[in-house]
Amino acid sequence: MTLPATMNALILKQDGFAPRREGAAIDTLEPYLDYGSMPVPKPGPGQVLVKVRMASVNPSDLYFIKGEYGQPRVRGAAAGFEGVGDVVGGQGLYAHWLKGKRVAFVGGVSGSGAWAEYIVVPAAMCVVIRKAMRDEDAAGHVVNPVTAWTMFDIVKQSGAKSFIFTAAFSQLGKLMAGIARDNGYAMIAIIRKQSQEAHLRELGAAHVLIQSDPEFEAKLAALCKSDKPRILLDAVANQQAADIFMAMPARARWIIYGKLDTEIPSIRETGQLIFMDKKIEGFWLTKWFKHASILEKLRTLRAVQNRFISGAWKTEVVAIVKLADAIQQLPGALKRGDGKVMLVP
Repeated sequence: MTLPATMNALILKQDGFAPRREGAAIDTLEPYLDYGSMPVPKPGPGQVLVKVRMASVNPSDLYFIKGEYGQPRVRGAAAGFEGVGDVVGGQGLYAHWLKGKRVAFVGGVSGSGAWAEYIVVPAAMCVVIRKAMRDEDAAGHVVNPVTAWTMFDIVKQSGAKSFIFTAAFSQLGKLMAGIARDNGYAMIAIIRKQSQEAHLRELGAAHVLIQSDPEFEAKLAALCKSDKPRILLDAVANQQAADIFMAMPARARWIIYGKLDTEIPSIRETGQLIFMDKKIEGFWLTKWFKHASILEKLRTLRAVQNRFISGAWKTEVVAIVKLADAIQQLPGALKRGDGKVMLVP
């Protein structure tokens, strides 16, 4: 196929990091993005060019465009990390094999982003998508589903049959609830709204605690005593998360994979790190992709696609927004409800 010289994209207006953290909430995109034309990127060795079908909007995308992510922005580059599309070019044997295939991908940090008509990504970060899988599921196939599967491996390795999950009504939390139930594990879900409880239980959460419940601490203490969860999977990283960690039994691990709250937490009983062998650590999926064996990656990716195709998992989409309308419509779409927002060219 003949490729165009230029493409439309949502383009970053700022470099580097923001001077202060404000969180993922966003009321306007105008300080951060322009909708405009830019050259179609060219793949280098080991890279592929993907014609984007659909891109997901994750909290990490919002942190990144605001300059609050762990890596700096590149002014003039397209935004967006994750999506699904068709490989139309590339360099290298694997890239050549991928040509013509529909793939899920993760990219964006190096300067070519998913919120565009085309993106360049490493061929190794592409996952061939089976025909039975919807674009809506494939567009968010890598970040949340693979994270859920690999995090559940951490839970299994802990030896406990329960675990705690904050911000549990997120797409990732919903996926975790289902995989826990289907494997006989009890997910203790922490959520903000009472209205979210019934649906989360339907999806598989064994226990649901509301953050604002006056009896929150007593209920948590009872579950820590009865279920003995040793893994806290946390995307909030605020004082309540720290207090949950302090309430957990010996050998508990606080695994932080996001920072939805700008509050700086404190550990009120640091002796627990010494005498109860508790640990605080981070999780970044990119690191898993770098270090996991090929067999482990294939096993995980096959299992993830099987869950979507079987209907065990489903991406709950609340809005699909065109790139050309995103500056005006995306902030409002993100406030519509508890589900994913997708962008299409």
